Amino acid sequence: MTGLAEFPPTPAAARARLAAVQPAAYARSRNALDGAVTRLSPYITHGLLSLPEVLATVAARHRLDLGHRFVMELGWRAWFRYQWRQHGEAILSSLHPGPLPEAAYADELPADIRQARTGVPVIDQAVRTLYATGYLHNHARMWLASYVVHLRKVHWRVGADWLLGHLLDGDLASNHLSWQWVAGTGSHRPYLFNADNVARCAPAPWHCASTVLDTGYEALDALAHSPQAVPMRPSLVGVDEPPLSSQPTGATAPEPEAVAGRDVWLVHPWALGDPPPDLPAGCLCVGWWPAEQHAAWPWSAARWAFVGTRMAALAPQRWQGRLGDLAAALTGARSVHTLADPHIDPWLPPEVQRRAPAALFPEPDRPCPSFSAWWSRSMRGLRALSELPGLHQEAQA
Repeated sequence: MTGLAEFPPTPAAARARLAAVQPAAYARSRNALDGAVTRLSPYITHGLLSLPEVLATVAARHRLDLGHRFVMELGWRAWFRYQWRQHGEAILSSLHPGPLPEAAYADELPADIRQARTGVPVIDQAVRTLYATGYLHNHARMWLASYVVHLRKVHWRVGADWLLGHLLDGDLASNHLSWQWVAGTGSHRPYLFNADNVARCAPAPWHCASTVLDTGYEALDALAHSPQAVPMRPSLVGVDEPPLSSQPTGATAPEPEAVAGRDVWLVHPWALGDPPPDLPAGCLCVGWWPAEQHAAWPWSAARWAFVGTRMAALAPQRWQGRLGDLAAALTGARSVHTLADPHIDPWLPPEVQRRAPAALFPEPDRPCPSFSAWWSRSMRGLRALSELPGLHQEAQA
């Protein structure tokens, strides 16, 4: 499977990719599809790497400061999680009005987009790449989202839900809030792009001269504020969208007798790193697939394989069920521990002891309505990378 070939789901592969990061080249070329991007996101989303580990490793080999572009990009991920903590499930709805009323946008993604046959090369290439690899460069994600929302008049939530299912690194905060940023419901204005932008940042097969995108930004802004979708001439030949599923392979119903009297480390899809070294001796690793979460957010076969392969390496038993099933099965366990994550937290019984992941950046002392406000507030008083809370804890470990 292509996703596994490009992203082997092992700590060794994650650390090898981390060791290869070149932050200076990243800062220079990150906007280009063939630039020196890190491609660490699947490993971060699923807990094989933490943000403090990423920055500590890179800073040990390269000269960085608090204002470096690489550090700031890690900040965007932390910012999206900060918004999730602040707004909860409200991030799944528009945070404020966008260019058009909500009713102006369709609630279904057109088949020609799903099948990569829009006739607009940049969009069709993005969709084909997504299906083939489970990954997209951030610029390609923004282009795809902008086209879906502003030119085809599809509601951002529809596009965000679709993309999440196919991404190996699909994170509800980063994905859905990025779509809101593009849509203009989480930012001050819609994100727009044109053919010249694509030509500067993408290889020739992505270029889209002589398409609806071959125009200026004033015209594109007018299109974004018009309720009419642009006329299309879709291609006849496309690709089939890979199916999504809510069912993992190799999972069983919870088995209470397997954990009776045992200390348990609960391995879930967002906690795929090595178990903490300070767990009780003889602690049993048990995998957990929350049925409610996966019913709401089904995944592609590539993502099931990525997560499932790593979970199988950690946990000899892997359960799937609902919250009540897990609570009943764990009743006889001596203790149960896991890594906290907002994807899993609603589907854990209260007796599970949740360890908060290490935070790289300080928590602001007041609500911050924008990334710039959050960054300014978080960085206030700091003079060096070593003063970041996450790096301090990483150094102590």
